[in-house]
Order: sequence, then C-alpha cells, then structure tokens
Amino acid sequence: METTNTVTVKNNLYPVFLKLEELRVLLVGAGNVGLEKLHSLLANSPNAAVTIVAPVVKEDVRRLVWKHPSCEIVQKAFEETDLENKDLVILATDDHKLHEKVRVLAKAKGLLVNVADTPDLCDFYLGSIVQKGNLKVAISTNGKSPTAAKRIKEVLHDALPDELDEVIENLHKVRNKLNGNFEYKVKKLNSITKVLVENDRVGTEKKWKKVATYSLLAFALMLIGHFIFSYIPFRQIANDTVTFYQTLDKNFHWLMLAGFLAQLVDGALGMGYGVTSATVLLSAGVSPAAISGAVHTAEVFSSAASGYSHYRFGNVNKKLFKALVIPGVIGAILGAVLLTWLGNKDAFWLRALLACYTLFLGVKFLINAFREQRQQKKFKRYSALAGAGGFLDSFGGGGWGPLVTTTLINKGRSPKYVIGSVSLTEFFVTLASAFTFFTLLGVTHWQVIVALMLGGFIAAPIAAKLAGKMPRKTAFILLGILVIIWSLRILVKVF
Repeated sequence: METTNTVTVKNNLYPVFLKLEELRVLLVGAGNVGLEKLHSLLANSPNAAVTIVAPVVKEDVRRLVWKHPSCEIVQKAFEETDLENKDLVILATDDHKLHEKVRVLAKAKGLLVNVADTPDLCDFYLGSIVQKGNLKVAISTNGKSPTAAKRIKEVLHDALPDELDEVIENLHKVRNKLNGNFEYKVKKLNSITKVLVENDRVGTEKKWKKVATYSLLAFALMLIGHFIFSYIPFRQIANDTVTFYQTLDKNFHWLMLAGFLAQLVDGALGMGYGVTSATVLLSAGVSPAAISGAVHTAEVFSSAASGYSHYRFGNVNKKLFKALVIPGVIGAILGAVLLTWLGNKDAFWLRALLACYTLFLGVKFLINAFREQRQQKKFKRYSALAGAGGFLDSFGGGGWGPLVTTTLINKGRSPKYVIGSVSLTEFFVTLASAFTFFTLLGVTHWQVIVALMLGGFIAAPIAAKLAGKMPRKTAFILLGILVIIWSLRILVKVF
C-alpha cells in the first residue's frame, strides 16, 4: 500500500515587539512606499530613531519627520556607509536591483532587512497592528497578503472594546498588590478571575429562573383574560377597538412608518431621526407645527428604546457615555431655556452655523471613505463637544447626532461604540430638553407622538443590531450623504 503524506504549510514566523526608541533604523526611500513604512513605524513608536536616505524626498515625509525630532532626512543616493551604526534596515524604493545590493551589504554586517513587496528578501515583516491603549495585537499573513492583514485589523479594531485598556490597568494593579511567591500569586489571581467563569453558570441558572417566571406570568395572564372575557363579551371588545381605531388620525399608519424608519436610521447610524421622520410626515400631509412638537417629544421614548437596545447589544462605551451625558444634559437645558426666551427666529442663524460645520464633516466623511484608515490624535474635548451638541439640539431644533457622532467618528473612534454611546446619551439629552419645553410650553399632538413612539419601539432593537455591522466604507458614505442632506436642508430653510 502506498501512503501519501500531505504537508501543511504553516506560518513559522516568531512574533516580537521591538523598543524602536532604543534601536537605530535606516529607511531607504522617501516616496509613497517610504511614507507608508515611516508612518507605520512612528504611529506605534513615536520616538523611534529613523534615518531616511533618498535622493528625492516626498513633502509628506518631510512634514512627518518635522513632527518627530528623533528622525532625520539625508537627501542623497544610498551609500554603503549609511549602514554603519544601524540595527534594522527597511528598503522602500522601486529599484529592485538596489534592494538586492543593499540586502547583501546589510547581511554582511549582520543587520536584519525588510524589503517592501518582496517577501523572499525579508528577514522580518511589518505587520498590521491593532492598538487599544496598552494592548497591541500584530497581524501577519506570512507575507502572503498585506491587504488581508489590513482588513483583519479593521475587524479587530471594531470588535475589541476600548474598555480593554482599563481591564489591563486593573489587572496590573492587582498583580502589583499581590505579595508572596509566584505560586501564591497564581492561586490568588485564579481565585479573583474565577468569578468570570462562575458568572456563566449563574447566568445559566438565571435563564431557567426566567423561563419559570415567564411561564407563571403567562398562566396568570391566561386566568386574568378568562375572567375578563367572562364578564365582558369579546364582540363588545372588538367593536370598541374598531370604534377607537376610527377616531385615530387617518394617517396613523404613515406616522408609525415615519417613527420606524426614523429610528432605524438613527439607531444604525447615530443620527437622522429628525430628518427622516420629518420627511415622511411632510409627505403624509402633517402640519409643520405638529411635526416640530411631536418629533421632539416622541424622540424621548424612541431614544430610550434605542439606548437600551444598544446597551443590551454591548455597543456602549461606559467611559465615553459618562464623559458625554452630564455636559450634554446641561447644554440641552440651557438651549431650551434660551430658545423659549428668544423665540424661534434667532435660533435659525445658529442652526445655519451648525449646518455649515456639519456640511464640512459630511464632505470629510465621503473623503475618508476612500482613504486608508490612519491613527488619529486622541480626542479630549468631550465635555465641550457634548455641551455644544446638547445646546444646539434644543436651541437649533436638532443637531446632537450630526454634531457629536460625526465629530467623534472623524476623530478615529470606532463607529459601533460611538453610535451606541451617543444613542444612549441622547435619551438623557432629549429628556432634559423635552422636560424643559414641556414645563415652559406644554405638549400637543398626542396621536402623532404615540405613532412615532410605536414605530420607534419596533425599530430600536433592529437598528442596534445593525450598528457597526456595515463595512467602514459603506457606513462612511451613508453617514456623509445623510449629514450633507441634513445640513443642506437646514441651510435652505434659513436662506
């Protein structure tokens, strides 16, 4: 009998994390490829000491080096002496013969070499990297497909929550507090983290308790229903229901559809409730006054359902929520009070300024949709952004989602957690705004409000499930188009 052995090709690379600020790196080439390599190095090690050698230097490379004093540019053709006192060599030109020559010289000096787009000449690869604070994950496809590595990086970046860094910090503090030998530390850590496993078991027990509880409730409702229908004839209930339905607004089903579509868009993209609902309501012939009053009141309940759904699906970043909620509520109350005092006329001009800013953000979304994702500087002005968003939402008649969501996503934060956190915060902001208006002005158009609420409740869990699931490019294009439409609609109204 003849046996055939199948050899499985494995990735035999050994991953390491280098302290580049303690090494000396030579980068040969300063064009587009050189820029990409330099950006990757400095994005992960801002203090890396990199010497760039090239006869022609791209302007973007100069700007990047200007921001990092540890780097230097030597504008000339490569010479063998450039390899002196170097630890790593990265070749990023379009001259393959030069790459082969430099590799031979570098190997003779015992230096490790990376050659762009030529895996066979590489001693190491520059992988795609996902970073969440202190956590860093490097991805390698064994040099087979950098594009696949980038796509996997995008998926992991969205999937890994920002709270992981906080978990790592807490475990680090626990580790430092533990005394005794290594065996004692391991046992102690096991006892601390054991609760994570126990929670799963407790969760299973709770599920069975829920099943039992719901079964009892169902049986109780059946008994109650039996007694009700025994004393009140079913035909009478049906007739009363039909009579009540006939008293409703003739466009009630269109109003529900408006609430459903508005919440579906708002929950999935983090904005657009007012635009979508107003468009459908206007098409159904609802008066502008009814639209204005009803949309803001109904949005309280729909945002509650949306925020709860996002929280249940794990789309909420608690730190981001805490940073936004109090300034947002304060801004909403101030905006509502000021609008009541001044009247609607003056608010239009502020909405025009907001619309100009969001129009710029919408265009930026479309541009970023076709750009490679780059690491952004950490955004810190959450209080100011939330306060402005809450104020403009009340005073300008909308703007929380377009302002806060677009700003945070454009600053590089994960769309999934931005949309979830902003949606949950929106409930408190809208509640503060609606409560202030209700106290000062009262409320009308209850049928429109109820229809929008019912439609919103149905759409909220569906929208929360969709949030962050769309490809980055598609989501950015949709967000950009929605923001541009919202901005142009405001500007047309003003001018």
